[in-house]
Amino acid sequence: MNKPRPIIVIAEDSRVQGKVLQQRLIAAGYDAHVGLNGELALELVKQLKPDIVVSDIEMPKMTGYELCSAIKQSPDLRRIPVILLSTLNDAEDIIRGLAARADNYITKPYDINYLIARIEDLRSHPIDDSAEDPSDTTAVTLGGQVFHVSAGRQQTLNLLVSVFENAVEKNKELHRSNEHLVLAKEKLAAWNSQLESLNSKLSDLNQRMNRDLHAAAKMQKSLLPNESLDCPEVTIAWDYTPCEELAGDFLNYAKLDENTLGLYVVDVSGHGAASALLAVAIGRVLTSVVSATSLLVRLDPFTGKRAVTPPTTVVGELNKRFPMDSQGGLHFTILYGLLDLRTKLFRYACGGHPQPVHQPKGQPAKFAPGDGLAVGWVDDIEFDEFTLQLESGDRLLLYSDGVPEAMDFHLEQLTNERMLQELDASRDLSVAEQVAHIRSVVDRWCQPKGPLDDVSILSVEIH
Repeated sequence: MNKPRPIIVIAEDSRVQGKVLQQRLIAAGYDAHVGLNGELALELVKQLKPDIVVSDIEMPKMTGYELCSAIKQSPDLRRIPVILLSTLNDAEDIIRGLAARADNYITKPYDINYLIARIEDLRSHPIDDSAEDPSDTTAVTLGGQVFHVSAGRQQTLNLLVSVFENAVEKNKELHRSNEHLVLAKEKLAAWNSQLESLNSKLSDLNQRMNRDLHAAAKMQKSLLPNESLDCPEVTIAWDYTPCEELAGDFLNYAKLDENTLGLYVVDVSGHGAASALLAVAIGRVLTSVVSATSLLVRLDPFTGKRAVTPPTTVVGELNKRFPMDSQGGLHFTILYGLLDLRTKLFRYACGGHPQPVHQPKGQPAKFAPGDGLAVGWVDDIEFDEFTLQLESGDRLLLYSDGVPEAMDFHLEQLTNERMLQELDASRDLSVAEQVAHIRSVVDRWCQPKGPLDDVSILSVEIH
């Protein structure tokens, strides 16, 4: 009989991060389950009685501290070890963790093997708190707040070990910085004599960089729609606004054959030259021109006719060609779909990208289904295909996260809910006017500094 796998409950509000951690723990031999907030995770803990709980701290509805406290206050659950994923930025974080009776701490960012080692250590050496009195607490005042911390728990030692590890690493970094400073001082005299020559070279390099940036920006524009579409079955409008000269977003659409319209929005992580170069590389394979490198269309070797590649195949091939490890840590999200101009059926695949919005004629806008990991995160995964039946008068909106995640002066996001409300409020406008309205909403929301992320919007109205 096979030995049962240890059960782990993961509390993580980031769907992508939760799935990545779940897959890695499953690959390591655990039975891992994900709760997308503290409340959902607590329900999983009550149902599964796991061996370990791994919880992020900052989550909606119930924080990691509150989840840990709820577990430790339950007679049936309190012996389940809880690992908090914490940055340990200040003393209040540490005290809150102690007050919540957490059993261990992992500082972000962390190595998965280190996390597994901590899990196995807790499983091999369970904390015995049978002799402790839960009411035996110590009042700690910090920043004007009073925290009641349980006394005499092994969690205190675990926390001190985590803090010590951080302090040792920071000390190593400081030592390395001091060594570099000594070397810099030794070279300063020689550098001063070369300063005038270096300044001249720097000026030349800056001029060359500006020329290269302009050329790269021009190349990026080639990824955007640049021809009018002969497609009476639909009306299409789009808006693309980079937050910097070089962006990671791009979008496009094209007729792939007589009856098929391809549409996509891509969002590369980060900003600047590296993200822009990856965007250009992706755009070169997402072309409607039949070629050896095109992922969207190919020539059928038997018929000699154009063959349109299914959405899941396109996204899966992108995941193989652009792994994050070989792209300098960069990854990207994509929503790619095919609209059948005869049946009005939209087939699409989602690689970590925001879900499309369906706005039926005369009805409120709503999110269509869509889920999946970002492209480049995990090797050899299969992406799901989703379908959406559209009707005459319906609208379909594809967009980047620069719309719902646009932040105001107080760092509050626009949110999906506000985006849907604005779509409903502008439903009587033309497609182009509605896209311009959503763009203006983002601009007003982000005043006075403007959007901090690229904004891409692609809208289709069915005739």
